[in-house]
This record gives sequence, C-alpha cells and structure tokens, in this order.
Amino acid sequence: MSKLIPTQSIPDFTVPMTDGGQFQLSQRAGDNFTLLLFYRGLHCPICKGQLRDLQKKLNDFAERGVTCVAISMDDQKRAEQSASNWGIDELMLGYGLTEATARDLGLYLSAGRPDSSEPELFSEPALFLVRPDQTLYFASVQSMPFTRPPLDQLMMGIDYALANDYPARGEQD
Repeated sequence: MSKLIPTQSIPDFTVPMTDGGQFQLSQRAGDNFTLLLFYRGLHCPICKGQLRDLQKKLNDFAERGVTCVAISMDDQKRAEQSASNWGIDELMLGYGLTEATARDLGLYLSAGRPDSSEPELFSEPALFLVRPDQTLYFASVQSMPFTRPPLDQLMMGIDYALANDYPARGEQD
C-alpha cells in the first residue's frame, strides 16, 4: 500500500460510470477541488447514507468549485443497483476501480466474508480533495466502515482554506 502525500500528484485513473460515461481524474477537475469519495459498495448501509448525504449537498460543493464523484470496486451490475436502490441519480457514480489502482491510491482493501453479500475484494472508505493540478490537498483513508468525515465540516474547511489560501497539511514525507 502506498501513502499519498499532500502537495504531490496522485495517479491519474479512469473508471466507468453508471450513466454510461467515464470519469478520468485529469479530465474532470473542479475549479477548486475534485472530491473523490471511495465507498465500499452495494453491501454497505453506511455508504448508502454517506452517498445520499453527498448527493443532497452537491449544489453546496458546486458553489465552492468542487466536483464530486463516488467510486467503488463494485462491478457494473452492483453499482447500477446501488444507484437505483439508494436513489443516487445526480451524484457521479463510478465503478470498477481496480485493485492495482486502489493500492496506488493507498486505499485499504478487505476480503469479503463468505456469509455476507460482500464482494470477494473491496476497498474501505476514503475521501480525497484533489486540486485542479492533480495534487492531493486532503486525505482521509479508513480501514473500517464507520466514523466518516462529516461533509458539513469538510465544507467549512474548504471555505476556510479558500478564504485564507490555507496550504495543504501533512506534506512532509
């Protein structure tokens, strides 16, 4: 597992989206940030709540110049089921993140439990803010499904960072 360092470039990647398009990090930069929300997949009820919350706040993020996308390692069928079952129809929803890319991004990976609806392998939650030049500004990478960063607090942080030209922290390797 690699460790991404704020102020350094993060690997470019492309994933298909449930709307039939593609998301490529280098081609979808927000004016100020791109918010990459990596979620566990269809099996995760906490992810359902988090994605619904993000979808409700898309306009708030857009007002701050932030493009948002949620991405999982789920296959197309499971991702489309998530979109349909969870009512995700405005938030960009990517799927098919590869194990290699998940590892390059420093995501924690878990093996699915055989007695559950979990897939064989999936990534645990993470949230990144990426600057338009594709450098990392903020990262929250988790090894467990609970205790996600509150999106309202994240927006307050974005407001402060933009108003005060606040630098990325944690940049020392």
